[in-house]
Amino acid sequence: MKRLISIGLAVVLVTGVALAVIFGSGGGTDSAPLTTVRGVIGSEKLAFFSDQRVKDAFARHGLDVQVDPAGSRQMAIQTDLSRYDFAFPSSSPAADRIRHDHGNAHTYAPFSSPMAVATFAPIVDLLTKAGVVHKGAGDYDVLDIAKYMELTANGTRWDQLPGNTSYPVRKNILITTTDPRDSNSAAMYLSIASYVANGFSVVNTQQQEATILPKVTPLFTNQGYTQNSSDAPFEDYLSAGIGRNPMVLVYEAQYADRLVRDDGSIKPDMRLLYLSPTVYSKHTLVALKGPGDQVGQLLNSDPELSKLAATFGFRTQDPKYFTQVVSEHKLPLPTSLVDTVDPPSFETLERLLDAVGKQYGA
Repeated sequence: MKRLISIGLAVVLVTGVALAVIFGSGGGTDSAPLTTVRGVIGSEKLAFFSDQRVKDAFARHGLDVQVDPAGSRQMAIQTDLSRYDFAFPSSSPAADRIRHDHGNAHTYAPFSSPMAVATFAPIVDLLTKAGVVHKGAGDYDVLDIAKYMELTANGTRWDQLPGNTSYPVRKNILITTTDPRDSNSAAMYLSIASYVANGFSVVNTQQQEATILPKVTPLFTNQGYTQNSSDAPFEDYLSAGIGRNPMVLVYEAQYADRLVRDDGSIKPDMRLLYLSPTVYSKHTLVALKGPGDQVGQLLNSDPELSKLAATFGFRTQDPKYFTQVVSEHKLPLPTSLVDTVDPPSFETLERLLDAVGKQYGA
């Protein structure tokens, strides 16, 4: 009998410990279920939202955030947003259009990324000798867009640059972009080029649009085939080297993310050129429904999410997080940029993009 009692007590004890472990870890039936929040985002933010640390941070606030990628322009004018709690395009003009079409919904701009050019050391040297690249306020290189557009207007080839023995290729000097009919990064590039072509002024009239279009359209149509996602040309840059695309338009965050990962994808001869002027692509979340508001608020105010965003290369509202990442990882990136401009209004940018897009068919 004593033995049976001892066995019974042991069973009760083991059961009690097991239940304590289960309920103590939040795995019991009393744990609150997560609220599923669905969003559509620019593809360049997919790695951030897919990261387990980000998922865990949202889960601590009771949210299971699930996302689908889409182009920012596509998001603003083509995507059925009724299925989503928030839309998170990569530019403020696209977000303004979505907000206007959805009863002036709340918007949040938790982080941004300036446009830049991923290139190679020999290209930087060639363009420096040609007077197109110069040093910025810090230890970083800057591509002068006005001087670059002079080269493209003259149809200058790489092998026509004086003293070029490092990249004597018989093709025009052009930055590789995405398709302007689909992608936000190409739209941001058009914003920069149109500003320069308009006498260093934001385009805001249809007369100005007509004047600058012949100057900016060849920057796109002379490239040949272009891809519709900013990830694709950047991956080509990382894998194919200088031979295929010597200069690729990127978000700074894409390049910074790979530097932080330190996974060997950024080779010793790879360089990042900042643009003068440049545009900050302001990643702006539009809360379409209640749960989307909570995501926007957390991205704006939660320190953990801000720190994680900075590790993916994004410049957060509080600059200290990006500065910390640059310092900790010894990144060759400036913590501030001064030569920046605003993109045109959504309506102006749409007309410019449509006009450029029609020339592909022509």
